[in-house]
Amino acid sequence: MVEKGSVFLLGSGFIGLEILKELLAEGYNVTTIVRREDARARLEKMGSKTILGSLDDDHLIQDAAAAADIIIHTATADHKPSAMSILDGMAKSGKIGQIYIHTSGCSALTDTNDDGSYSEKIYEDDKPETVDSIADDAPHRLIDLAILKKYRTELGAKAKLSIVLPPIIYGVNNANLLSIQVPTMARFAIKHGYAGYAGKGKAVWGHVHVSDLARGYLTILHFMESASGEKVLENPYFFIENGHEHSWEECATEVGKALRLAGKMEDPTPKEIPSELYSYLFQEWSVAVIGRNARNRANRLRALGWEAREKSTFDSLVSDEIPILLAEKTDFQGYGKAVAS
Repeated sequence: MVEKGSVFLLGSGFIGLEILKELLAEGYNVTTIVRREDARARLEKMGSKTILGSLDDDHLIQDAAAAADIIIHTATADHKPSAMSILDGMAKSGKIGQIYIHTSGCSALTDTNDDGSYSEKIYEDDKPETVDSIADDAPHRLIDLAILKKYRTELGAKAKLSIVLPPIIYGVNNANLLSIQVPTMARFAIKHGYAGYAGKGKAVWGHVHVSDLARGYLTILHFMESASGEKVLENPYFFIENGHEHSWEECATEVGKALRLAGKMEDPTPKEIPSELYSYLFQEWSVAVIGRNARNRANRLRALGWEAREKSTFDSLVSDEIPILLAEKTDFQGYGKAVAS
């Protein structure tokens, strides 16, 4: 039996917990950074070691990254200091073949068309030049470029780096946590009595269930473990999507249908949400988050044998997400934090 490498995991939220479950099931020795003492017990019960700290703890992250064989960052796509700390730790370690998987997001691919119209533009991860063509000031892109520059100039083929760009993630993870975009649309509908979308609703995104996403990370990890540093250096990008794209109007339609099925809405017909109500969605970023196109194809992952196995976006919405959303006791006032996708 081949001994599994040690893993340093940053991010024990919606994505990270599901990846942690997969890593532990395969016998990896995982250490997870946690911000709060009360989170340690849950992670340690799952089987992970923990260290207490934050993404701003430069030396702590450097030391943990230097000690690990594999580093996976799922905490946020937009925290440059922690990504730089990881790379500094890898350089300090002097190890050959260390692996770093960084989570970005398909928001980097979004067009700048705010009218919500459909786009024919599709990005493919086996054609890295298509991803390299996106604007430097696109969401997440400045961080990704800083990571790639440091990796290519300071580490090169001595290390292995991949950047994963998830699309819309759906489903419920092993801690009963929900994703962001579609649940926020559903919370809006519950509060305001109708299902809606930002912009014209014709723009589309790809989707993936959080469990399929986690298995995708493991598929990428196994590829990186077996491939040479030179091979990994050729193309840093991986998409993970289940082959189904949905427009934002379609998402709103299905939210309305699910709430009608639950007895919480009489008319499920969706309509455009006026901009004065964007504070109940994603503030001034509402159209950017749930109104533009981000189309992509996970060609590399499928070539490695990965396939989506979980239920569809809207089957999951009806059976898994809506019951949790209807049980929430808080008065939802919109989503104000950074969005991962």
